[in-house]
Amino acid sequence: MRLRVTLLIGVIAIMFATLDFSHIYHTLSSPSAGWLAAGLALTVPQFLLSAWRWQLTAHALKLSLPFSVALKEYYLATVLNQILPGGIGGDITRAWRHSKDSDQKARAIHAVIIERLSGQLALLTIGLITLIAHPILLAPFDRLLHLPGIIIAPLAGSAVIIAAGLVWHFRTAAGHFLNNVRLSLLTREVWLQQLASSLIIVGTYIGVFACCARALDSPLDNATLMALIPPILMAMVVPLSIGGWGVRESAAAVVWGIAGFSSSEGVAISILYGTLVLVSSLPGAVIFLMRRRSQRTSSNTRSNKTSLPRANVRE
Repeated sequence: MRLRVTLLIGVIAIMFATLDFSHIYHTLSSPSAGWLAAGLALTVPQFLLSAWRWQLTAHALKLSLPFSVALKEYYLATVLNQILPGGIGGDITRAWRHSKDSDQKARAIHAVIIERLSGQLALLTIGLITLIAHPILLAPFDRLLHLPGIIIAPLAGSAVIIAAGLVWHFRTAAGHFLNNVRLSLLTREVWLQQLASSLIIVGTYIGVFACCARALDSPLDNATLMALIPPILMAMVVPLSIGGWGVRESAAAVVWGIAGFSSSEGVAISILYGTLVLVSSLPGAVIFLMRRRSQRTSSNTRSNKTSLPRANVRE
C-alpha cells in the first residue's frame, strides 16, 4: 500500500512540475453543454449493457441474477469505485453481495472478474486496431523494436517463468477459474454475445471521452482521438488511486505528449471525463442511500418489536 501511495504521489508531483495549470483551468472554464449532455447520454446504454453482460456471464455459470438487480448493483458498484481506494472496491462489493444471494461464492466472484475481463479484452483489441490503423504513438518507440535479442529474450523468459510459477502455485484455483472462463466467455453459446456487448461498451467509453474532447473544443480529428484514448482507459486499470484520478490524468499527459500535442490539453480532457463519469454514477449513490434508509427502518422495526411488553396470559 505504501509503495502504491508513493508512486501516485511521485506521478502527481511530476505532473505539477511539468504542466501548465493556467492553461488547464482556461480550457476547462467553458465546456460545451451540448457535448456534455451527449457524453452523459452515452453512459445510459453503457450501464444497461454492462449489467446485461454481467447477467449473461452469471447465467453461463448457472447463477441467478435478475437484470433489475444487476443494473442496480452495477450503478452502486460504479459509484463506490469512484470513492474507494484502488478503483475496484465497488466490484468487490457486488461480487460479495451476489455471492451471499447465490450461495456459490467462487462462481459469483468469478462472474464479476470474467465480466470485467471481457471488457478489458475488448479494450485491448480496439486499442491494437486503432494503433495499427493510426500509429501516432509508435514513432517514438521505433528503436525499441530493434533492441538486441540478448535484452529482449531474458525479459520475455522471466515473464513466462513468473506467470507459469503463479499458475502452478495456485493450480487448483486457477483450474476452476479457467474452466469458468471457458464456460462464460469462450463457448459457442456466449462468445459472440460477450464480444459484441464488450465492443459496444468500450465504444461508449471512448465516445464519452471524445465528447469531453469536443466539449473543450479540441482541434484533434476523430481518428487521432480514437488512437489516443484507449491507452488512457487501459491505464485506469492500475489500482493506484481513487476512481482513476491521478493515474488517468498522468496517462493523458504522457499520451498527448508522445503524440506531439499539448499535455495540458490531454489532462484537461481527462479531468472533464472523470467528472462526467462521477456524475453518471450518481444514481448509484441514490440506491446506496435508499438501502441504508431501508436497513435503518427495518432495524428500528425489529428493535421496537422486541421491546414491546408481553401481554398477560391467563392461566
